[in-house]
Amino acid sequence: MTKWQPISLSELNKEIQKTEQGLEGELINFWKLIKIEPIKWAEKDYGDEGGGFWVVAICGTKVIWYNDIEEGFNISDYKTFGQIDEYYSNQDELRFRLIDLFNVLKFGGDLNGQRGKPENRE
Repeated sequence: MTKWQPISLSELNKEIQKTEQGLEGELINFWKLIKIEPIKWAEKDYGDEGGGFWVVAICGTKVIWYNDIEEGFNISDYKTFGQIDEYYSNQDELRFRLIDLFNVLKFGGDLNGQRGKPENRE
């Protein structure tokens, strides 16, 4: 069995570019406003092994980040820049997390239904 390896920046950028090619209208404009150059942020529960998780967008007190353990994008809150507050285990494409965040900002509500908590990993 091969040991888990965190996603490389180059592979992550390929995922981002795939998403960007399919965005248009309000969604591409929103993405352009919140996207950042991917940067590793700490996460206290599962982030140590891979040196943190790649954050790809910041919007207010929320970040969109790539969980390379579960191989999917997630949205979490943060209070301190560089620290993801909550671990989620969604295995979704970036597009879906972007749409979720856009809809919450546009129409109100919350993200509780779109967030996957990890199974018992003990």
